[in-house]
Amino acid sequence: MDLLWPGALLLLVLIPLLIAGYVWMLRRRKRVAVRFSSLSLLRDALPRRSRWRRHVPFALFVLALASLVLALARPVAVVLVPAGKTTIVLTMDVSRSMRATDIPPSRLEAAEAAALSFVQRQPSTTQIGIVAFAGFAEMIQPPTSEQEALELAITSLTTGRGTAVGSGILEAIDVIAEIDPSVAPSVRDATGVAPTPVPKGAYTPAIIVVLTDGVSTTGPAPLEAAQQALDRGIRVYTIGFGTENGGIQFGGPPGRDLQGGGNSGGPGGGGFGGFRRGIDEATLREIASMTGGEYYSAESAGELQTVLRDLPTSLIMRSEVTELSVICTALGALLAALAVGLSLLWHPLP
Repeated sequence: MDLLWPGALLLLVLIPLLIAGYVWMLRRRKRVAVRFSSLSLLRDALPRRSRWRRHVPFALFVLALASLVLALARPVAVVLVPAGKTTIVLTMDVSRSMRATDIPPSRLEAAEAAALSFVQRQPSTTQIGIVAFAGFAEMIQPPTSEQEALELAITSLTTGRGTAVGSGILEAIDVIAEIDPSVAPSVRDATGVAPTPVPKGAYTPAIIVVLTDGVSTTGPAPLEAAQQALDRGIRVYTIGFGTENGGIQFGGPPGRDLQGGGNSGGPGGGGFGGFRRGIDEATLREIASMTGGEYYSAESAGELQTVLRDLPTSLIMRSEVTELSVICTALGALLAALAVGLSLLWHPLP
């Protein structure tokens, strides 16, 4: 169970205050009763059952109040059911380091071949979208089950400067939001309004698969983008692609691209002389962990094929969120009515 408005639980502070007031009233009445010895003797003569009856209505009222406060916090239960239709957004790094030949014929061509094989294995109920990112991210193909359109999009990828992993994730979120009204678009600046996060454990029937060979060098922070995916219930699976020390030099002076147009963005984007500086596995693992996905490492074309083949696309579930506020409200009303009824029955008004 999760709470949509957990701040409402602060109202529970009223309960100990109410109990304290009730105890104070009882003690005050006892001090007054001492003045009338005959009444005190009469009270002592009452059966023990009558004593606890005095407190039962109040206890029921306190429980009713607690139940109503819990209703204000909007408790929800999340039930996972098989998704009839699945959406997968392949988010592929096309930075210039993807031209490295440590994985022949090149990392990009090996990634394209693996993506094509992945597309061909998917059932007709699976929609696949393609997002490419270098210095910025762009949707190459909206989600579709048409293999010809997907194959054309994958084989048309070209490289660019920079590595914006965060931009790739945000663009993938927007791709999913376009076809799923329950998913809010990403927030790109401070003026945007963030949606209410989904309950913990609730997921959309869509996943993002991020494939990269380096370190994010530009654009939004990857973990901030991952937080937006988490808030929308979108799982992100990440793949680090490349060998331990592989890479090529792109020919320009240190920190320049082929045309010598400036700094290429640092690690993973061809910077520092164009040599591959390593994959930011820590960040990729954190992205996957926080969103409910998984991180994979692939150091060859064959390993990448295996990773994509083993993605849990057949086990993608959608979440049904049931709000329990009505039950808590009904229980609170029942307890309150019971408290009033027993109070009138055991202690009728004069």
